[in-house]
Amino acid sequence: MSRRASHRVLTALALVAGLLGGAPPATAATTTVTFLPSQDTYVNSSSPNTNFNSTNSLMVGASPTRISYLQFTVTRLSDPVTSARLRLHVQSVTNAPSPAGGTAQQVGTDWSERTLTYATRPPSIGGPLGSLGTVRSNTWYELDVTDAVTGNGLVAFALSSTNPDGAFYDSREVPGLSPQLVVGTGAPPTGNNVLLNGGDISACSTTGAAQTAQIVAREPGTVMAGGDLTDSGTADQLANCYDPTWGQFKDRTKPILGNHDYLTANAKPTFDYFGPVLPPGKGYYSFDKAGWHVVVLNTNCSKVGGCQAGSAQERWLRADLAAHPTRCTLAQYHHPLFSSGGRESSNVRPLFQALYEAGAEIVINGHNHQYERFAPQDPSGVADPARGIREFVVGTGGRSLQSSFPEPAANSEVKNGRTFGVLKLTLSPGSYTWQFLPVAGSTFTDSGTGTCH
Repeated sequence: MSRRASHRVLTALALVAGLLGGAPPATAATTTVTFLPSQDTYVNSSSPNTNFNSTNSLMVGASPTRISYLQFTVTRLSDPVTSARLRLHVQSVTNAPSPAGGTAQQVGTDWSERTLTYATRPPSIGGPLGSLGTVRSNTWYELDVTDAVTGNGLVAFALSSTNPDGAFYDSREVPGLSPQLVVGTGAPPTGNNVLLNGGDISACSTTGAAQTAQIVAREPGTVMAGGDLTDSGTADQLANCYDPTWGQFKDRTKPILGNHDYLTANAKPTFDYFGPVLPPGKGYYSFDKAGWHVVVLNTNCSKVGGCQAGSAQERWLRADLAAHPTRCTLAQYHHPLFSSGGRESSNVRPLFQALYEAGAEIVINGHNHQYERFAPQDPSGVADPARGIREFVVGTGGRSLQSSFPEPAANSEVKNGRTFGVLKLTLSPGSYTWQFLPVAGSTFTDSGTGTCH
């Protein structure tokens, strides 16, 4: 496991690749120190022996290849590094914006801004740290570079792009707009009050699960794998497609069963893969987290004797809710009752009804390969801000996305079908916050707060 998995903490402002204005508050208290570059410059492949330090700009792009280099001297740190963010300001000139702001990578530190050229550029260290999507003029952006900052000492980064439409950033010579390295230190968060939600995860022919796994790797918390974990639930797919991605987090995962998991008879390989955490033959269970009661249901109704009122699962659910009269309750299962994506399931209404009568706050689903958030509503889809359940559809774990919403649903507040990502729920006594965490290079997000009934 990388240091990202155990020491990463979200702090204020945008992470990975995002605008500063849309970020949620930090999830754990940290001390931050801001460092300005000790050196920065860029190089150009069309002039491989020319030094461009005198231009006071940082450029990235292709055709020709332009790469920017930044070096920082990190000092005065006494506690472990929990986060590091490279902040860059896009210049206020006509050509500064770009549809691809660049990809950051750690490089060696044996270079000088006064002599660096394309021919003498330093070697890269490790893989990409993060990428920026579209960048606009006169705007600050951030890249998460935590994996490159281990403590005091020199650290250097390269910023490059494969897009011919390059981006232009202010260099360290521009007062107030110089690049910054913002380093957070302190005790890493434990994640004891965090749920990380995503369904429709691993299609062996796509890379979406690998991208969302990068989010989960940096976030402490309980992983709610929301169903359709593989293409058809075979042992080979679990071993070769799920296990190398979200399977990394098996020891902190609470699985939910989807219809694709049952394409192999009785979902046996999936039950076998997770072992005792999935009650054999049932796949529904509950647990407590941070003062909340969390219920996992199996909405492959025909496989568990139905979901109708009086069915074994519905009776179990009502008994479980009665035995856990906590103030805050949430449930997660695969098939949504409400959706604008055209794949809602009325079969789950009796389960939603039982949750509603018990005063549950949240239901989280997958099935549709999209993200959608609803206002609190009753089982009939009538807005109910006082007692209603807020539903999230989070089918953005890695399978091919569905961009269209053919059946606009009442009370739908936010929809996105173009962004892989994970829903992060932070649970507190009597309240909760949510934040959709997009994969690197995507800018869509959604965040907010709610209170328990």
